[in-house]
Formats: sequence, structure tokens, C-alpha cells
Amino acid sequence: MDGQTEFDVVVAGSGAAALSAALTAAVGGLSVLIVEKSDRIGGTSAMSGGGTWIPANHLAAAAGIADSAEDAWRYVRAASPDGWEADEAPLWRAFVAHAAPMLRFVEQHSPLRYELIDEPDPQAEQPGGKSVGRMVSPRPLSRRLVGRYARRIRRSTLPHIFSYREAHGIDPYNHPVRAYAGLAPTLLRRWLTDTRGCGTALIVGLLKGCLDAGARMQLGARVVGLLREPDGRVCGVSVEQDGRRRNYKAARGVVLATGGFEWDAAMRAAHFPGPLDRLGSPDTNTGDGQRLAAEAGARLERMDQANVYPTLPTRYDGRAHGMPMTWQAAPHSIVVDRTGRRFGSEYDYNLGEALDRRDASGAPLHLPAWLVGDARFLRRSAGFRWYARKERGWVRQAADLASLAAAIDVPAAALAATIARFNGFCAAGRDADYARGESVWERYKSGNRHGPGNPTLGAIERAPFVAVPLNRSILGTKGGARTDDRGRVLREDGGVIAGLYCAGNAMANPIGTRALGAGTTIGPCMTWGYLCARDLLGNAPA
Repeated sequence: MDGQTEFDVVVAGSGAAALSAALTAAVGGLSVLIVEKSDRIGGTSAMSGGGTWIPANHLAAAAGIADSAEDAWRYVRAASPDGWEADEAPLWRAFVAHAAPMLRFVEQHSPLRYELIDEPDPQAEQPGGKSVGRMVSPRPLSRRLVGRYARRIRRSTLPHIFSYREAHGIDPYNHPVRAYAGLAPTLLRRWLTDTRGCGTALIVGLLKGCLDAGARMQLGARVVGLLREPDGRVCGVSVEQDGRRRNYKAARGVVLATGGFEWDAAMRAAHFPGPLDRLGSPDTNTGDGQRLAAEAGARLERMDQANVYPTLPTRYDGRAHGMPMTWQAAPHSIVVDRTGRRFGSEYDYNLGEALDRRDASGAPLHLPAWLVGDARFLRRSAGFRWYARKERGWVRQAADLASLAAAIDVPAAALAATIARFNGFCAAGRDADYARGESVWERYKSGNRHGPGNPTLGAIERAPFVAVPLNRSILGTKGGARTDDRGRVLREDGGVIAGLYCAGNAMANPIGTRALGAGTTIGPCMTWGYLCARDLLGNAPA
């Protein structure tokens, strides 16, 4: 980049929220600088599956699927935690009104092309819920589209050689040979052309749109301070790069989209006490945006919210890491807490919320937690066995349930009673405690959308018995600066901090730990980036 130091907008971060903001502002004619503290682009979004939850989108309409912003509003209200509406209603309204226009805008101004995924809302039975139509994902794109940045797109622990649709349709985790053999010509072509799907395609498409619209990019540039006018207005950033500090002016404002704080041990311990299995995000998510906003006088909220999701052990950048995978959703197994009792359906998309449930003092109610299964659980998935090898001692085995209970420090009588009760449900064909396998989502997850029976059930009775830790794994915290419905950061007293915006996992996210859809991190985050930029476009300096 040349010596330019004055821009209309500076965006901190390079994930989906950041690039959505940068694209919208640049297409609108503003000069935009994107600053990313890592030497790689895309943050958590690049590592993700790329699923994007957008209600009332144009792809669903083209497919004849009825939906509306009002239906989405009813669903968000009904499916969100009790008590959230009082604070989040304006942000929910803004999201459901602008999500579909955002998606159309992105397709118009970038090479991204989305396809409709047949996943239902996880709480489709709620008012306004839908069994199909709100989940979309980007079609594969070649990294070569972004030229010299192609090698800088952050890699994933997930196999992005598949698209989201393929990964969920042919299931390479449970059926790797069939998946790779069945798509061999397609996969070879993608390998030869450096084409990838999922989060890689998402970031490639957004970045290409930003570059074509004239946005600039600085890598290895960490924002360490906000520049302010005498009246308190945020007017730029101070950046550390290559051991030197440099200031960049932002005439209209700064967007903080730096991700979560899960890799900051002190912040994580303060807001997520108790056992942690793994982190599944880039280790650059250390709370920079949260600290910068707080230093500017912002009110921080929702700091105890996160994308809590099961992970498998793997390695990333030479260190232990978590690969997101719903490995616990399997017959012949259950999940129990430290008392030896179940506390929810193992197929529930929001099992992570149950794992993270707290008591009045903020301590975890159910941790440590364990998946307990029999020999058939262990045999059924080559994928599970492969990843289990990456963490020695992760899977415990015993010849009988009493020995297993002793090995994991769970009351043996309680565990035996829980398993006997579950086995009775399997014989009867219905989980009378948590209705496992009966909701629209859980029938979809089990592959039994319209068929008879309940394939999610399977008795636990064949030795050896196994136990696997299933505590919180965090793919991204979701707390930060409180914003208004335009993305403007608010002070402790509720006033606006002029010139400062926040989006994505760096904000007090209005959709927290409880997900409303499989893509309710990326879809809303992109929409909040879009909303920030729309306000900046109308926010000309005096």
C-alpha cells in the first residue's frame, strides 16, 4: 500500500462482519482501509462451514418457499431466551428487515453466489419457524480470484474441498471413502484450480468484492488505540505494524469487527468458569475490540455468551485445537453430567447452551459432562476413531459400567439408573425425558425426516463401554460493546460514541449462545457489518 493515511472508514478485522462492512462502504463510494492483526485473512469466518442464516431470502422466494420478515420476527422473539426482548428487540427488528437485502447486495457486488440448503430452523416448531428456506451457503470459489492474497486466506480444520451442501449431504465424517470416491472428479478439479467451499469461499468472495470496489488491506497491523477528536468523536486508529506505530484517520468512523475474546485466558476465565475442552477459532481472537471499546467508554454486555459447540481434537498452527463436529449425536450413547444424569437431548442443536448452563453464582451446573456409550458407538464412525487418536487418553473404556463410572468420577448407581431408563426408552421407541429424535431439526439430523421409527435411539448394553469428555468448546465468544440498531457503539449512560461502530462477535451480539439457526453466527454478523456501513454512508463529516 502507498503512504495513504487518511480514509473515510477504517475496519478492524477481516472476518465476515468486517468484510461485509468494508464491501458496503466501498461500493457506496467511501475510501476504506481494512486492518487485520494477523498475516492471514478471514478470522473465525474463514474456518467455518460458511452456513448463513438469512430469513425471507431471495433464493427461498425463487424456490416458492413462503417466508417474510414478520415471520422471522415472530420466530426470533419466540426462540430467544426469556427476558432478552427488552434489550434486543430493536436489533432483532433491524436484522430481520435487512438480512435479505444484505444477501442480495453481496451477490450483486461480489463473486459470491449462494445456494439454498434444506436445513430446518433448530426450533422450527416455534411461531414463525420454518422447516426449510432460511439456510444458505456460498458456492465454491477459487482462491486465485484474490491474486496475491490467495495464500493469505486462513485455512480451516474442516475439509473445505467440499461445499457446505456436500459436507452435510454425503457426510465425509462418517463415510469418508464414499464421500471422496463419489465426488472424485469434482474434488480433483477443485484441487487443480485451488477452489474451495464453506468459509473459504465466503471470505474469498467478500474480499474480492472489497478489492474490486477499491478497499485497501493492511495485514500484520494490530489496532492498539482509537484516535479521538477533542469532543470525543472517534476519528481513526493507532496501529502497530512491524514494530512501529502508525495512525490512520477515519473521517466517517471506525468499525470494530475483531472477533471474540476466547483466546485471552483471563477474560475467558472471568466469563466462562469451569471445564473447557477446546477452542476452535484463530488464536488472534484475544478481545482487542472489546478492550478498545471499553477504553472509549463503551458499555460491554453479553460477555457470558458464546458459540458453544462440540469439537473433536485436532492440531492447528502446531497446537491443540478443536474441529467443530456433532460427534455426540449418535445412537448407543447418551450425555450425562457429573451426577450421572442426562440434562437434554443429545441431538439438540443447542446442546452447547445446556452444557453452559449456570447456577445463580455463575458456576456451571452440568460440568464436567461425559458422553457414555457402548461398543457400537465406538465402531460406527471411522471419523471419530481417527480424531480420537489425536488426544491420548481422551476416550476411556471399561468392561462394565461400574468401572467406567469410577474412571470418570460419576456416581455408579446414578449412571446405571440413567442408562437403564434410557434403554427402556429405546425398547419403547420414544425418549420420554427429552423427546430425542422427534423435533423437525432432530429428525433432519438423524436422516429420518419423513420415515417411521426413531434411529437416534439405541440401547447401551454391549461392552466395552466408553466415556468421552464433552465439556464446553468455544468457537467464538459473543459479548462486547452494546450497540444501537444502526451498529453505533453506546456509552455506559446509553449515549452514542460518535464515529465508533461494532459488528460480529466483537459486539454484544443480539443472538447469543442459543442459536436460532445453524448459520446464526455468520448471517447476523454479515448483516451487522452491512448496517454499520449503511449508517456510515449517511454519516458525512460536518
